[in-house]
Amino acid sequence: DEENRYRLPLSNEIVLKGHNKIVSALAVDPTGSRVLSGSYDYTVRMFDFQGMNSRLSSFRDFEPVEGHQVRNLSWSPTADRFLCVTGSAQAKIYDRDGLTLGEFVKGDMYIRDLKNTKGHITGLTWGEWHPKTKETILTSSEDGSLRIWDVNDFKSQKQVIKPKLARPGRVPVTTCTWDREGKCIAGGIGDGSIQIWNLKPGWGSRPDIHVEQAHSDDITGLKFSSDGKILLTRSFDDSLKQLFLTGTSVERESTIGGLLCFFDRSKLELVSRIGISPTCSVVQCAWHPRLNQIFATSGDKSQGGTHVLYDPTLSERGALVCVARAPRKKSVDDFELKPVIHNPHALPLFRDQPSRKRQREKILKDPLKSHKPELPMNGPGHGGRVGASKGSLLTQYLLKQGGMIKETWMDEDPREAILKHADAAEKNPKFTRAYAETQPDPVFAKSDSEDED
Repeated sequence: DEENRYRLPLSNEIVLKGHNKIVSALAVDPTGSRVLSGSYDYTVRMFDFQGMNSRLSSFRDFEPVEGHQVRNLSWSPTADRFLCVTGSAQAKIYDRDGLTLGEFVKGDMYIRDLKNTKGHITGLTWGEWHPKTKETILTSSEDGSLRIWDVNDFKSQKQVIKPKLARPGRVPVTTCTWDREGKCIAGGIGDGSIQIWNLKPGWGSRPDIHVEQAHSDDITGLKFSSDGKILLTRSFDDSLKQLFLTGTSVERESTIGGLLCFFDRSKLELVSRIGISPTCSVVQCAWHPRLNQIFATSGDKSQGGTHVLYDPTLSERGALVCVARAPRKKSVDDFELKPVIHNPHALPLFRDQPSRKRQREKILKDPLKSHKPELPMNGPGHGGRVGASKGSLLTQYLLKQGGMIKETWMDEDPREAILKHADAAEKNPKFTRAYAETQPDPVFAKSDSEDED
């Protein structure tokens, strides 16, 4: 009965997964058709309720700035562009499909006065698009300033706001927001104060409303009510100031996980409490007015997801569209062309020329190009040649092994082999008969030595 009285859409739930670390940023466009989620894994994922089926997979993911966590995402009022704020000093603008449109300029970190820098000089903490004007955005930074920008000019800023401090120095601005009409700005300062500026002609950095020590720790969230009369704040000091929907973190040595808590704005009483994750904290939450669906991001060091709570009887479109749409079944007629991969660096035009030394060594190893005769082989041999087998041809080797050729001349003395045919040649002079008549008599030189006589 209590839930029916407040009509909370909490009966069903889906989870938009894909991140491998905690989801730190969430943005649902005004029409409720597209959801953006940013994470500590440095990526942004884009989900489209109209294009998703029950697998709930994102249609695009990208890394805005390498090595920087995503801290906030904000749609333009016309939902044709969105703002991405990361841990870097430069915010980026993307179109509806996730293509980069521009990046705001970074300031000179060596200029002492922040009013004279062209942009933020340290990491951003928050940023939001103007709720009514599609050309204006607001950013806050760890450098201790808030800045208003024109999205058509990425190189210059419209206004620099320096919060009022008790003592000179730089205190980070942890978060910021517009009111629902875009007529005033609220900033959460690192000293625990909340400062509000009204946008009027000739306005400057002096705040119109200054709530000192509103919280005892860093302020993590600001949100104006729809009538602009109440400002909702959230802080690390475990307190809620005029809050009606918030997420809680997992405490150490606690058995309670991340919760989504609903409060009555007038009585500040806890109306409902929903467990989102048993082990992970709830970081961002949003209640979309058109869809009547609640979004809550959670995760830890190894996973991250966006929980979408809805009620089929109370909610419209959004998660209801994609949950009912089953994935398409594969047909036998499906055909997918395998992509042809071109590697330009493998072409001869881009290939490095081989060194001449390697070329010479390659030619020396080639017997045809080097004109080098084949050396005798040692060992078993290969390629039709047999090494260490008393012959270089395979045919000779096989004949010898088979006993078809018996050769003994290799083991004989050449002189004895010739002399054993001397008697037969003398008896039957076959070749020397032709020179019998013309053979000259041998004449030997006579010695003149007396010793021989």
